[in-house]
Amino acid sequence: MYWDVVEARILAHLEFAVTFADGLSGQVRLLPSCLHGVFAKLQDPAVFGQLQVTDGFVTWPGELDLAPDAMYEAIKENGQWVFPTDYSTSGRLGHQPRNPKSKRNP
Repeated sequence: MYWDVVEARILAHLEFAVTFADGLSGQVRLLPSCLHGVFAKLQDPAVFGQLQVTDGFVTWPGELDLAPDAMYEAIKENGQWVFPTDYSTSGRLGHQPRNPKSKRNP
């Protein structure tokens, strides 16, 4: 999909740059107020530093990921995505359900 993340690069603790499949790029900043529950691990710079791109998602160890569709829409509109503006209480940041066993359609 056009919102699949193809590259992510850490800029600072809790901040990173992303590039999407269609070439759109921007920045993501996580506010400390969204780092609770399973995302509390990201408070540790060593854990945050393990950011990677997996199957179009920004991910960290422990099955933590960000919804690329919500990230894409915010960056397309504002050039950045700042949390907790779209924090989901379902245990994921963003709002697209993810089934890691399903194949993603390009």
